[in-house]
Amino acid sequence: MTVRHEGLTVEWLGYATLRIAGEDTVVYLDPGRYGVLTGEWEPDSEDVRHPPSRDYRPEDGDVVCVSHVHHYDADGIERVASEDATIVAYEGIDGHDAEFDLPRLADLPYDVETVSMTDSLHVGDVDVWTTPAYNEPDGPHTRPDGTPYHPEGFGCGFIVDVDGTDVFWPGDTDVLGPHKEIDVSLFCPPIGQRFTMNRHEAAALALLMEPRLVLPVHYNTFSTLNADSEAFAADVARAGVPVVLDET
Repeated sequence: MTVRHEGLTVEWLGYATLRIAGEDTVVYLDPGRYGVLTGEWEPDSEDVRHPPSRDYRPEDGDVVCVSHVHHYDADGIERVASEDATIVAYEGIDGHDAEFDLPRLADLPYDVETVSMTDSLHVGDVDVWTTPAYNEPDGPHTRPDGTPYHPEGFGCGFIVDVDGTDVFWPGDTDVLGPHKEIDVSLFCPPIGQRFTMNRHEAAALALLMEPRLVLPVHYNTFSTLNADSEAFAADVARAGVPVVLDET
């Protein structure tokens, strides 16, 4: 399904992958992983609410943003990026890629811009801002030994302005203080239960931010990301904030 919002078309392609298209510009956020763009992804059980996987290779992206190494998929980037694309990638990706055996960003056949947690840049017709993204050491989203899945400095979130409409993808993160001050039109929170803010935390943040539309992503790709998206939508919509579920 394609969501239309304030002149943009937006599609959740599975896992953390978002496609945002304006009149002449296409932006992708965190493309790939787990077979969602190769047609190999399969649900863990019946009735999983998640976009179906497909062999997806449009190569139409002008800007491709990658929030952290867990979402860095070189094949996914090649499937969505145009020949002249610019990759906007968190600066820590190469520093954390040894365990994943991934190509270095500099070896990709595209222009690459690296960003910190609090950066801004202009790429073609797109304005990009980054936001902090991490799990609090004493928060609920940590390993059994208490260490965060995503420590501070591991990744970032993105706000992208396409044709004058701001879209916010927080990345893999808890709800952090700076998030509560963000003013955007479209909010795309992760709502999985373990590694990021869960549906209750994401709903509470949406009510504070009051965006003009909420589109949740990053859930139900595998069992540890299971979430009740309909309950999330009901919680947010009950407070008067519009929600759309892009699952089929």
